[in-house]
Amino acid sequence: LIVKWRTSLVFSMKSIPDELVEKIIWFIMNVLMDPFIILSLVLTFMGGVLWMLTLSKLDISFAYPFTSLGYVIVLISSYFLFGEPVNMYKIVGTVLVVAGLIVSSRG
Repeated sequence: LIVKWRTSLVFSMKSIPDELVEKIIWFIMNVLMDPFIILSLVLTFMGGVLWMLTLSKLDISFAYPFTSLGYVIVLISSYFLFGEPVNMYKIVGTVLVVAGLIVSSRG
C-alpha cells in the first residue's frame, strides 16, 4: 500500500525523461530514495523474518493460508485509501477467500 501511494504520487507530479539512462537515474532518485519506499522495503524484510519465525513454530499447512488475508486487507485498504472500485466479483472473491481460510484453519 505504501509503494502504491508513493509511486502514484511521484509519477503524477513529475515528468519522466525520455532517455533510458536518465529514466534509470530518475527512478532511483525519485522512487528508490523516497523514505516511505525505503520504509516499505524494511517492513517487507521484517515480514520475511517474522514469516520464518512463524514457520518455526507452526505447520506450514496451517500458517500459509493466513497469507491470503493480504488480499482482503488490500481490497479494503485500496477502497478507502485510493478510492479504487469494489464490485460484486471482488466481494464474492473476498468472501470465498475468507471462507477458505476458515475451512482450512479448522482441518
